[in-house]
Amino acid sequence: MSSVEEFRTGIRNWLRDQLGGEFAGLKGRGGPGREHEAFAERLAWERHMAAHGWTCIGWPKEYGGRGASVAEQIAFHEEYALADAPARVNHIGEQLLGPTLIAYGTEEQKARFLPPIVAVEELWCQGYSEPDAGSDLAGVRTRAALTDGEWTVNGQKIWTSLAHESQWCFVVARSEPGSRRHAGLSYLLVPMDQPGVEVRPIVQLTGTSEFNEVFFDDARTAACHVVGEAGDGWRIAMATLGFERGVSTLGQQVGFRREWESLVEVARHNGALAETGVRDGLVRAWTGLAAMHAHFRRGDVEPSVAKTYWATWHRGLGELAMEIRGAASLLAASAPYELDDWQRLFLFSRADTIYAGSDEIQRNIIAERVLGLPKEVRA
Repeated sequence: MSSVEEFRTGIRNWLRDQLGGEFAGLKGRGGPGREHEAFAERLAWERHMAAHGWTCIGWPKEYGGRGASVAEQIAFHEEYALADAPARVNHIGEQLLGPTLIAYGTEEQKARFLPPIVAVEELWCQGYSEPDAGSDLAGVRTRAALTDGEWTVNGQKIWTSLAHESQWCFVVARSEPGSRRHAGLSYLLVPMDQPGVEVRPIVQLTGTSEFNEVFFDDARTAACHVVGEAGDGWRIAMATLGFERGVSTLGQQVGFRREWESLVEVARHNGALAETGVRDGLVRAWTGLAAMHAHFRRGDVEPSVAKTYWATWHRGLGELAMEIRGAASLLAASAPYELDDWQRLFLFSRADTIYAGSDEIQRNIIAERVLGLPKEVRA
């Protein structure tokens, strides 16, 4: 048996044992559009994982990880999804900020912030998007000024996932007055529990509120809490986005496959499978998923291509689910607005094509940076 197969067997057996005991009720809980489900219990589950060495597995051992290879990380995420384990609550710290600090942080920053991420003692959120700078990160207006050994931050962020549950936020702010676009930005680590930070939940189409507005009004953070050099925030922020689209997306595809299989059963049960258009739609969805899996496992897919592909595919599956369910898709499960899984999929998958860089921005990146086409004219 190869080391990867041994690793896969180890995590599979551990998940089977642990999810068959006190955590059995958490199977399938949480995830996009459902982050409110059993949050405290999922936090306890993830701390249980940390106690057994199953968080941050891809990090180097000197920073608390297992030093797992890419193949082992793929095995972990696939087995986690196959076990129907609960959605992770520490994704932003583990998959985004942690790797960024390992690559670009000071030794002091690593010593302060990495251990609480491994132990799931501190949760993080991402302060990128703004009302007038959604996927156009270079247009941020949040300001930061360094005075008397502290950064003072003023501005507004929006669509900040799980800000209401987080202790820290990594914030991209304009730190050089008069700078434009990519220049003059800094990447700051800002504590959320302070008088200068206000979090306001955003009620979504699904009726849930995992996204938030975050207002900074003279919020403070220490001078040493800038990652990289002041003014070099664009480079650091782009590195974080690259980590965001890592191997965990392969586990995500296991969930996609489960959704597709469930939708086939719905079509078979209500007779929609007899319709040629429905069968064709399900076949196209399956071939799209198979192509996605094959390309992503190669490990050399350009991040913007990968993001656009899976987000568009998932949105299409939600639309196909509504077509298959017909009139039933228009009725709430119960008053006042209780949605079933298919309605939630349809509504929330609209966000897939927006968060982590909208499809429009991703296509511009593909055109300009991959294909070498002329840059978009900006006012």
